[in-house]
Amino acid sequence: MKIIFAGTPQFAASALAALLGEHQVVAVLTQPDRPAGRGMQLAASPVKQLALQHGLQVLQPATLKTEEAQQPIAALDAGVMVVAAYGLILPEAVLQMPQHGCLNIHASLLPRWRGAAPIPRAILAGDSETGITVMQMDEGLDTGDMLLRRACPITPDDTAQTLHDRLAEIGAQSIVGALRLLQEHRLTPVRQDNDAACYAAKLLKSEAQIDWRQNAWQIERAVRAYNPFPVCHADFNGVTIKIWQAALLEGAQGEPGRVLAADKHGITVACGKDALLLEVLQRPGGKAQPVAQFLQAMQVKAGDSFLF
Repeated sequence: MKIIFAGTPQFAASALAALLGEHQVVAVLTQPDRPAGRGMQLAASPVKQLALQHGLQVLQPATLKTEEAQQPIAALDAGVMVVAAYGLILPEAVLQMPQHGCLNIHASLLPRWRGAAPIPRAILAGDSETGITVMQMDEGLDTGDMLLRRACPITPDDTAQTLHDRLAEIGAQSIVGALRLLQEHRLTPVRQDNDAACYAAKLLKSEAQIDWRQNAWQIERAVRAYNPFPVCHADFNGVTIKIWQAALLEGAQGEPGRVLAADKHGITVACGKDALLLEVLQRPGGKAQPVAQFLQAMQVKAGDSFLF
């Protein structure tokens, strides 16, 4: 089957890699190169890098709303377009170009967590499972008919990164399976229950500022959900400390933000209810460190306070 692939980050690159072994990918759509790294040099997306390695045609329009951007896509005469974390809106004209339309690989069990950030939102909400939905795209935001769903448990120690990596693999397997069913005329569209839908808003850096008045379990979820972006942080003696890993300590009590203990095993900070054991931290300009190394460079003792 002649496929156009549209995607940008590593999540999408995993799906593209799986498709290359099964189908004829005639072109790749990906976001324009963006400044990245300390030098802020223009960098190709993971999808573009993989596409170039395989000698694929790469299209990088800033928008798909113009006739100029749409003409090269129409000329490809593809059977289907596979979309995964592309980042641009597909207008109706583009959605209708491939013979079988556009199939999206979405990182949730729709209709739960439509939108930009389904993986961290599922962790924040305390969901016990998530998954992948392959859906037929329409003009709505993740509102199209579901074609295939694969569930994935969320473990108590999952971060957004670890869950992302598992879902990327499931997504790659799912789209290969969905296209096989499509060719065999065995895909059955299922309408979404709009009443059960919820929205996974884009992550904001401001969300990751810790409010120690919250319950410790809420903050512990946030630490995992915002790893690797935007990373939970708190102010300590005028310095912003990033918190990469923490554990819930039930029963410990104290004034929210107050350090109850600090040793090589962790820094115990009181919350609105219970406490949090900070295990991996990062100072400005430094690297993320286990607490034993962190305490060698920054003094933290019982009675000190993190601000909120």
